[in-house]
Amino acid sequence: MNETITAAGENRLRHAKSPYLLQHAQDPVHWYGWGPEAFQAARQEDKPIFLSIGYSTCHWCHVMGRETFRDPEAAEALNRTFISIKVDREERPDIDAVYIAACQALTGSGGWPLTILMTPDQKPFWAGTYLPPRGQGGRLGLVELLGEVERLWRLDRDSLLALGQRVTDRLSQPEEKAPEEPAPLLFQEAVRQCRESFDRENGGFGGAPKFPTPHELLFLLEYAACAHSPEAMEMAELSLTQISRGGIFDHIGGGFCRYSTDEAWLTPHFEKMLYDNALLSYLYLQAYARTKRPWYQTIASRTLEYALRELRLPSGGFACGQDADSEGEEGRYYLLTRQEVCRALGSQEAGERFCQWYGMDGQGEQIPHLLKNGQFDSSAGLFITERETLADYRRRRSPLHRDGKVVTAWNAMMAAALAKAYRVSGEKRYLRAAESTRMFLRTRLAAPGGTLRHCWREGEAAADGQLEDYAYYCWALLELYAANFSVSCLREAAVLAETLEKLFWDRENGGFYATAKDGEPLIVRQKGVWDGPYASGNAVAALALGRLWRLTGEPRFRELWQRQLAWLSGQIGAVPMAGCGGLLAILEAQYPAGELVCVSAERTPAWLAGTAEEHRLLAAAKTPDNSRALALLAPHTAELPIPRRGQMLYLCRDGACGAPSASREQLLSRLAQQEAAVPAAAPPQ
Repeated sequence: MNETITAAGENRLRHAKSPYLLQHAQDPVHWYGWGPEAFQAARQEDKPIFLSIGYSTCHWCHVMGRETFRDPEAAEALNRTFISIKVDREERPDIDAVYIAACQALTGSGGWPLTILMTPDQKPFWAGTYLPPRGQGGRLGLVELLGEVERLWRLDRDSLLALGQRVTDRLSQPEEKAPEEPAPLLFQEAVRQCRESFDRENGGFGGAPKFPTPHELLFLLEYAACAHSPEAMEMAELSLTQISRGGIFDHIGGGFCRYSTDEAWLTPHFEKMLYDNALLSYLYLQAYARTKRPWYQTIASRTLEYALRELRLPSGGFACGQDADSEGEEGRYYLLTRQEVCRALGSQEAGERFCQWYGMDGQGEQIPHLLKNGQFDSSAGLFITERETLADYRRRRSPLHRDGKVVTAWNAMMAAALAKAYRVSGEKRYLRAAESTRMFLRTRLAAPGGTLRHCWREGEAAADGQLEDYAYYCWALLELYAANFSVSCLREAAVLAETLEKLFWDRENGGFYATAKDGEPLIVRQKGVWDGPYASGNAVAALALGRLWRLTGEPRFRELWQRQLAWLSGQIGAVPMAGCGGLLAILEAQYPAGELVCVSAERTPAWLAGTAEEHRLLAAAKTPDNSRALALLAPHTAELPIPRRGQMLYLCRDGACGAPSASREQLLSRLAQQEAAVPAAAPPQ
């Protein structure tokens, strides 16, 4: 039956699993989900398509839903003249990526809610973002837009079809550079570009709005460590410090909001996303490992505690994120008055003390922050009870919506961060949480043949896995292997890498496509290189392949890794700052840390993961229990005999191992000698 609106006022979206689609299940718009039914209807009824893409925690998506899609006149115009399709960008990132690119091609920018007008064969001829129902203040309204497009569809359809074809042709023929051998000049140019846009007062890059960009800061940290660059370290540290002092970090409940609406990191856009909190946790842990500054570890641990408390689901996976809105108002959940703080803490004195420390010195609703507090480093052990009390007060006052979808790539990011937290802190609860997340992905989102699904909700996996799902999961498994030395992690990473090559690799030109060769065909098959909110799938694939080669010695991983590095170098050469994820992979190749193989007579020693982390070593562990399984994956380990007692510690490079150290102390002495012999790099030109 060709349904439109049910008797209860619901549309086709009522059967969806996506929280975002369900938010629109009672709109008066006759929404379709993405699929053959919608496109067949467009052809049969001779109508163009209205495509709306968003996600459930998006503030402006809520505004457009409330103001526009529930407006009777706007809904009637849509139902009369268009076939309307709703897409959750988190559920279908492949569709979103194509039409964000179309929006950028047509308008020079893009964002969400994403609004696309296109032909029945999916070719876009108009693009925009938020639209009110009717024009106001010079802004185009949906009703006026639809009326004009309806007229053109009847009277001048050829012009719309021609424009749709031109946009599609432009997207189908991206300029792809020839591969190049990676060179240190890439790093120097990236540092120069960072310097040009660096905010020397507030940290970060550019003006408002300001995003924390963990991959850029991680590149600067690692370049500073490898090349002894004070400038790179200065930019990284000022940014890390100011971001964590600002209101973008939730000083009451922990965790980071999406971005800052001002230059000083004070006023956030309040939604919290899993990927931000996973990668920023990883970044601050790395910053602590490089600098030993306790503040960084404090921020990382408070962010992970937030994720474990607020985003972890009973099933074991992590939800996508939390909404910016509560009670119909953006940020309502987070804003507090001084009077509220005093009431919640039960004392005027306690409340005033808290407000003074956290910069709440004005009137009305405010955001706790530490930007005016020169003693912020000492916050870790202060106001713990007060923060917990205020967090409970906020939850009771105005609870936040949580998007319960489990996205493979984002959960992999969190597993990687948790594994790193264990290696840095030695706290086993982080390792248990990382292993639990991996188990969820293995059992709910991975198929026996090595393929992945993209997301899961309420017992059902949906959508084909994308490049970023495979790449980030492979990387996460290697991060977890560095923590637990379970051969099954290494084996699963190797299988994923093989599947990655089979389904996504461009054998002719190099690089990985964003979607699998057997996936749903869209108007273009993209091959992304530039970083977005997180490092590109191509960048992370390169990281994972390099580490797999170094751990296993498998020639096919080395060949694929080297080709991928050359492809990345060619693509990002003009604007390396926009490809910092790729630079991290190239950096690991240009400044390789050694490999450490621990051969133990009994269990893997508890200190191995932390020691390897501290000294940038890629470690493997061989014991009597795993020696055969490890030798199948890493044949060079078969030649290393198991001692009768204790451990033998081999420093290796490219599968060749030197004379062993018989103790941790001997190993550390040898490492100190090696590290002292590394010369400082020349400063950037």
